[in-house]
Amino acid sequence: MASKKTPLYEEHKKNDGRIVEFAGYSLPISYSSINQEHNTVREKVGVFDVSHMGEFIISGSESLNFLQKITTNDLRKLRFGQAQYSLMCNENGGIIDDLIIYKKQNDYLLVVNASNREKNLKWLKKHQNSNVLIKDISDSIGLLAVQGPKSRKILNQLFDIDINKLSFYHFQYGSIKGFNVMISRTGYTGELGYEIFVKSKNLIELWKNILSTGEEFGISPVGLGCRDTLRMEMRYHLYGFDIDENINPIEAGLSWVTKFDKEFFIGKNKLAKLNKNFQKKLVCIEMAEKAIPRTGNSIIFNNEIVGKVTSGTMSPSLKKGICIGYIESRYYQKKGEVYINIRGKKKKGCIVDSPFYKNGSLLN
Repeated sequence: MASKKTPLYEEHKKNDGRIVEFAGYSLPISYSSINQEHNTVREKVGVFDVSHMGEFIISGSESLNFLQKITTNDLRKLRFGQAQYSLMCNENGGIIDDLIIYKKQNDYLLVVNASNREKNLKWLKKHQNSNVLIKDISDSIGLLAVQGPKSRKILNQLFDIDINKLSFYHFQYGSIKGFNVMISRTGYTGELGYEIFVKSKNLIELWKNILSTGEEFGISPVGLGCRDTLRMEMRYHLYGFDIDENINPIEAGLSWVTKFDKEFFIGKNKLAKLNKNFQKKLVCIEMAEKAIPRTGNSIIFNNEIVGKVTSGTMSPSLKKGICIGYIESRYYQKKGEVYINIRGKKKKGCIVDSPFYKNGSLLN
């Protein structure tokens, strides 16, 4: 089956984007080099096309109760204009997806991983009742992520709202050149950043406006490659690698979005038992030797294989190999020395605190 294209596909090609298939979409992995684009986001500002993400509207008189049952975080604390990171779990506590929920005036917007869009929709409909409406609006929505310490300066010149007042994990409605947008202070990079929702038909114009306004601030389009290195440095999970239906939130270090004081959510009973007796733990490992760890590499402690790398890369900011992976919890030692088996050679690493990169502008 041919991969899908976002409305910006031709723009990516014009900008010399190197196109790859990701989550069923043709998207740019980079335009220049991954390292250069990574540093642009850390130091200046980059713009990502993330229109492949899935969007669902949940409405109806029982929508709050429905989402309380379906997700692990507590939505009762969410007010209009706020967003929340959460998880959907199955009955065994395995992670179906991680997502962001936006509390709109009369309904909720769910932003989910593109690769899980169909699976999520089936899961939601399986648990839907007659007072809940579920609408998949993914194909009608374009989404840009403007990320980097200079992102606020650019958006303040473009939109009719005061971006300075937009707090972390909050959103507002605004307009640019006559078309409406929703601007959310969220992202996947560890830097000050915003995600802008717009109708697909207006996406190209928005893209061009942001790039032209951002020229004086050193903006450039950036691709999936640096999205991965940026999120890795922050230890942000990637679905299908670091989390999936065989991993639960406790093991993944996501207890902070798993609210056991809620009356009920799917998977709660199983997770409550695991909370006291989990078998493995997600750790951050920084390489002490020159080596680049990769997905699937074995993690070795005292000459014994104790786990596997789920995501690994060369960190452009730290200039050393980094990885995250699961080890058996009984072997966990804070700041413990471990080895990674890379192509048959044992390379030394050390368990470190999260995140790897601690100088981001995220909360500036």
